[in-house]
Amino acid sequence: MTSSTLQPAITVLPSKKTPIILTAIAVIVFFCFGLMGNSQSAHFALNSAGDAFKLPELVFPGKASNIVIGLLLIAAAVYSWLQRKKSKTLATWIIALAAILFVLAFLIWVVAGADITTISLASLLAGAVVLAVPLVFGSLSGVLCERAGVVNIAIEGQLLGGAFTAALVSSLTKNAFAGLIAAGIAGALVSLILALFSIKYLVNQIIVGVVLNVLVSGITGFLFNTVMQEDPELYNSPAHLPVIEIPLLSAIPVIGPILFKQSVIGYLMYLAVFIVWFGLFKTKWGLRVRAVGEHPKAADTLGIKVNRTRFWNVTLGGIVAGIGGSFFTLVAIDSFTKEISGGRGFIALAAVIFGRWNPIGAFLAALLFGFADNLQVILTIIGTPVPSQFMAMMPYLVTIFAVAGLVGRSRGPAAAGEPYVKE
Repeated sequence: MTSSTLQPAITVLPSKKTPIILTAIAVIVFFCFGLMGNSQSAHFALNSAGDAFKLPELVFPGKASNIVIGLLLIAAAVYSWLQRKKSKTLATWIIALAAILFVLAFLIWVVAGADITTISLASLLAGAVVLAVPLVFGSLSGVLCERAGVVNIAIEGQLLGGAFTAALVSSLTKNAFAGLIAAGIAGALVSLILALFSIKYLVNQIIVGVVLNVLVSGITGFLFNTVMQEDPELYNSPAHLPVIEIPLLSAIPVIGPILFKQSVIGYLMYLAVFIVWFGLFKTKWGLRVRAVGEHPKAADTLGIKVNRTRFWNVTLGGIVAGIGGSFFTLVAIDSFTKEISGGRGFIALAAVIFGRWNPIGAFLAALLFGFADNLQVILTIIGTPVPSQFMAMMPYLVTIFAVAGLVGRSRGPAAAGEPYVKE
């Protein structure tokens, strides 16, 4: 026998992070939302205005409902500690269920204590999808770039450039589709600069991305002041993309407005998520892209043009982000304003990490951040006991907690951020 066979096996326990988080939210829900909560009932409508089919409201007694939810979360927390003691990892569906219960408890708490104790879940979800559109396009851009090994910090600049160019071209041509195409070209131009300096000249990708964000912000701000404000009617009155409503399907409660009552960009969003996912994981092109992002030297040995692949992927990512930026001026708002993207490029970058560099995961993460953004607007309107300053911070707090909760376990492409020089 060797000495190694005589040594006792060392049991490595899973991380305490998940049990601690579950315990914390269980205590908050049970004591703060439950025992100390409001006794009024919270009403949740399942219909939007104008729906043909009417569904009954969901009614939750504030304090009683959250006590029950708190007990369920306490049970989940205890179970997570027992699983850790057995050196077992907690099932993902339990974590997802706990997150849903926490969100439900929070909604019941704030709505029960609000001046208006009824909100429309259908409108909340539909609004969340609308606000998530630029985030989805931005996160897809990040996935395309980072899967090829280039860290795209310039998503904010690509969104902003797309928004400005879409507004300008659409105003001049009186054609929203011309603005949409121009936005994609503007995003590609920003990406070309990123690709040129980071791939050809080997400049640090993070630094190039930050500089591009500042550059695009400065250029669009200057042109807004000197061109658009001089003659807003000519240069800053963009034509808008129409909302396309699919008959019958759009009338389905809850999911109808989300899936079948969208602008052209909204439908493109769903299509883009599928195409990027299919391309990356079901095609030879996707296999080559992932090889370049994971092990460029091995990919080069197999005959794959590493830097050419990275160059075209970064450009494609810019086109996608530029199209997402056009949403601000062709759908959401009737004109361009300075810094219209409002930092959403950075939230999109967080969605890439939270979604684990997977197009579908990034899409779901973007929807989560869009939900938080829309929730703070609705809860401010109905007059909740939560301070308005906290409500304004909600989307960014959700972003921080979401990324911080998974950053220890998420691992991006191994070669992301590392330039490749052929020996």
